[in-house]
Amino acid sequence: MARATKQKEEKGRIGISQLREMINKKAGANVAFDLTQDNPSDVTEWISTGSHVLDSIICRGKKAGIPAGRITELAGLEASGKSYLAAQIAANAQKQGFDVVYFDSESSLDSDFLAKAGCDVSNIIYAQATSIEFVLETIEELLGSNQNKMLFILDSFAFTPCLADLNGDFNPQSSMAMKPRIMSKGLTKLIQPIANSGSAFLVLNQLKQNIVTGPTAHVEMMINPYIVPGGKALAYAYSLRVWLTGRKSKSSYVISENGFRIGSETKCTLKKSRFGTEGRECSVKLLWGGEQIHVQDEDAWMEILKNSEHVTVGPWWSLKYADGSVAKFRSADFMQELTDTKFRNRVVEIVEEELITKFDQQKGNASNYYNVDGSLDGITEEEE
Repeated sequence: MARATKQKEEKGRIGISQLREMINKKAGANVAFDLTQDNPSDVTEWISTGSHVLDSIICRGKKAGIPAGRITELAGLEASGKSYLAAQIAANAQKQGFDVVYFDSESSLDSDFLAKAGCDVSNIIYAQATSIEFVLETIEELLGSNQNKMLFILDSFAFTPCLADLNGDFNPQSSMAMKPRIMSKGLTKLIQPIANSGSAFLVLNQLKQNIVTGPTAHVEMMINPYIVPGGKALAYAYSLRVWLTGRKSKSSYVISENGFRIGSETKCTLKKSRFGTEGRECSVKLLWGGEQIHVQDEDAWMEILKNSEHVTVGPWWSLKYADGSVAKFRSADFMQELTDTKFRNRVVEIVEEELITKFDQQKGNASNYYNVDGSLDGITEEEE
């Protein structure tokens, strides 16, 4: 008894740095970090979505994008702009030095489309997503071989088969729930390597109408209008989920002066955000009818300016500069006024004040941040 007491008294306190070394030695890798230094738990780099407005609502207190070191879901209805935003993200990732690997399960990605979106098609890796197992195994191998940061895009999860689908029959019951289980297991293996390498995984998915039967079916479909393939496990792996749907108050198309369809307008809702912004909404215009494919959300800036004390709305709008001077313009001339650098910079300052600073400080009308259509119902989810 006395000997045990003596051993207990001789046991000293180990410093924090030594404890980290012990943990890393036991793990055989760097898994214990100093949170005051560089560590994989902090997002230090963001990849722009191409939309100034969408980037501004993703992370509380800063202009962001999709997070590097994390897994992001971009889900939407048909023709809602998933591939368009993915192409913009790929182009911006390349500009930031990321190697981009685009897994396409639909064999519908056009190289001219990527080039018009700003991608360097000679330095992008295009791979057919032959199976979900192939995609996950390839990502794991590339993360272990390439020291550079990488952006992986899967377009789309809903259309990527698993090996059981390819080797089986056409009976959907024979491989039910196989793909969600495979994806769940795969993401548990990939989350830490993605975080440690500073890479990013963008999963495109499809929103589907939630069709149910029974006496309360209409109520259920109003509460949960959409479902997404993949099961609940995927939702836990995502740090950011952006859902794309049509605007309720406006046409889904952008029309030119001559009446041609040159783009589409979509509503972006943050279904999940680990960055303090869950539930926020915004509207973006995706222009695809010209020589360039890009996001034009300057029109949305006008709606944002209406909420600012620096702007007076009327037949002539008044925009106050920081030095007290005032610029007057008509709403019809807003896009032309944006060609002036001083005017544009001031507009961007006000937009970021409204979207970033005021939200961070919880100022203004909360409905301006969460309900761009002004409707009482929001998008809720149920996953299959």
